[in-house]
Amino acid sequence: MPYEPEPYWKESTQLPTFSPLSIDTEVDVAIVGGGITGITTAYLLTKQGMKVAILEASQILNGTTGHTTAKITAQHGLIYDEFIQHMGEEKAKQYYEANNDALRFVRQTVKDLAIECDLSEEDAYMYAVSDEYARKIMKEYDAYQKLGIHSDFSEDIPLPIDVKGAVIMKSQGQFHPLSYLKALVNEITNAGGEIYEQTTAIDIDETTPKPMIITREGRRVACKYAIACSHFPFFDGKGFYFTRLHAERSYILGVKTKQEFPGGMFYSADSPTRSLRYTPMNGEKLVLISGDGHKTGQGTSTYKHYKALEEFGEEVLGIEEIKYRWSAQDLYTLDKVPYVGPITSNKPNILVATGYRKWGMSNGTAAAKLLSDLVLEKENPYLELYSPARFYADPSIKKFLMQNLDVAGHLIEGKIDIADKRIEDIRNDEGSVVVVNGKRAGCYKDKEGNINLVDTTCTHMGCEVEWNSGDRSWDCPCHGSRYTVQGDVIEGPAKKPLKKVDLN
Repeated sequence: MPYEPEPYWKESTQLPTFSPLSIDTEVDVAIVGGGITGITTAYLLTKQGMKVAILEASQILNGTTGHTTAKITAQHGLIYDEFIQHMGEEKAKQYYEANNDALRFVRQTVKDLAIECDLSEEDAYMYAVSDEYARKIMKEYDAYQKLGIHSDFSEDIPLPIDVKGAVIMKSQGQFHPLSYLKALVNEITNAGGEIYEQTTAIDIDETTPKPMIITREGRRVACKYAIACSHFPFFDGKGFYFTRLHAERSYILGVKTKQEFPGGMFYSADSPTRSLRYTPMNGEKLVLISGDGHKTGQGTSTYKHYKALEEFGEEVLGIEEIKYRWSAQDLYTLDKVPYVGPITSNKPNILVATGYRKWGMSNGTAAAKLLSDLVLEKENPYLELYSPARFYADPSIKKFLMQNLDVAGHLIEGKIDIADKRIEDIRNDEGSVVVVNGKRAGCYKDKEGNINLVDTTCTHMGCEVEWNSGDRSWDCPCHGSRYTVQGDVIEGPAKKPLKKVDLN
């Protein structure tokens, strides 16, 4: 197992770098977040002659987009039967069409710009290994038929897995996401778009005539439209997104297999989920095995999730070598449809895109098309579908209550949890919650035995972070904030680092 979690996409792509924002500036559109949504939105708007700036807290494509499995598909698990029940056939079909339109957009963009990004057409299989999920698969296939989705049903799949049935969404796609988006970045900068890295947006000043984004360093960006594409919205605007979103992690291995991978994209309906696809690598197939998702900061030792995927891969295809391992994090909305549009109904110039539920390549592209249409004042057929202001009583009320009871439970549990370890109990390259001067603290000892001590209280809303052994980070179980061993923010909604703890 590789020591460091590093995605294949990042290692195989040389991305351009950009300087931090050093002066106040003014643009037509300021986009916070340099992932697939922010970059695609900027690409679409600069093509129309708009002055656009992207503000990225770390490096572009370093977050969720850089850690994806990069399937471009409208098959997002067992959802269409559920959507028909909760939203009706029209909205369920719109969700499919929005994501299928995104796939067509990617294909056309690759063709127009002659992008070399290993784009290939693949059938997407969702299979069941139990009788319970075989029945759900059949209901999902029935939903596909109602919605006119190009699909098929099969009793088996071209992998050595004993399945009880599979629904196949035909002619979907996969690609190298960073090679694709690197080409869009070049188009943005060639058109005069501005990109600033190491520039963390922390607030929006609404007292000015135009929205004014404020960065951690105190720089100000005036704009006609401010767009939050920052995974968790950096600005809430009284939309209470922290009560309507929860974060989940999943895990990926990039492996060379003993048996030949047949092609196609595979996803298990049963839990824990298992996903398989391949990507070309130096004339060979690197097989991506992913799944084992759970709420961020909750569950067993995260390293065990990697081991579970290794065991699955060995059983199905045989593993010759594990070349890469990494994990990803994404946000879930109450009804599983992303929030894309005005952050609240009375703030039409502040837009948001979040909650892709691990299907960001298609949903993120669909979101970018919607955001650019809103800025350009064009009609978009999916405006109501993705509206952050929507509310479906079923399942939203139940999910809202469960989600916030879960947050409250972890908040209380963390406060009463008594650490039973001391610093001297921690081995090198190990982290744990410990007691320091009678108080809870987070301790990580590096390979040389150097000690990093942080306060475990999350700077977002005061929950207590937990140690993530697989990725060597401190993760918040309430809203998904993540921190380095030194306490610096990896992912929001937190904006401030964890406090340092002094041994004396």
